[in-house]
Amino acid sequence: MEFKTLRNIENSFKQIRLYAIVFAFLCAGVTVFAIWKSYAFAKEQREKIYVLDQGKSLMLALSQDASINRPVEAREHVRRFHELFFTLAPDKAAIESNMKRAFDLADKSAFDYYRDLSEKGYYNRIISGNVQQRVEVDSVVCNFNTYPYTVTSYAKQFIIRSSNLTRRSLVTSCNLLNSVRSDSNPQGFQILKFAVISNKDEEVIER
Repeated sequence: MEFKTLRNIENSFKQIRLYAIVFAFLCAGVTVFAIWKSYAFAKEQREKIYVLDQGKSLMLALSQDASINRPVEAREHVRRFHELFFTLAPDKAAIESNMKRAFDLADKSAFDYYRDLSEKGYYNRIISGNVQQRVEVDSVVCNFNTYPYTVTSYAKQFIIRSSNLTRRSLVTSCNLLNSVRSDSNPQGFQILKFAVISNKDEEVIER
């Protein structure tokens, strides 16, 4: 009888120890889950930005990973450079203003191309002939698998004279380097090794 009592006490102790171990694991699991959820909640809250609207009310905005928008910003950077560099008016001050803004987006290769055209009298002919020139960028193809990123641009160039309108195809290439954002370079890129691959007449329309 005494032996049976001892066996019952031993079995009860084993059961209590088993329950204690299970309870400890359960508490540890709940603790880990609570910590994980708290970190996830904190991360979600950091993605929320409250913007003061004219000092009156708070508006909720959501932040995004900056790298998500880089392809879009790269295409816009190249597109803006082409618009500044190839849009010309028969006015020396306007041409120099556009070029200065374009040079902020590129390295010396853009200036070298501008200097070559200037030495050949291209801009003087634009001014003396009262010629308007504008460009429409059709597509910008960026390869983000290599760095610096390689870019090929396809555009149409329109040269407007008093007697006719010339439409030309324009294909250019360059590399893109990540740079510091500024007022003059909001996308934070710099164009390297800018080159014109093709620039030929497609159509001449008499006016």
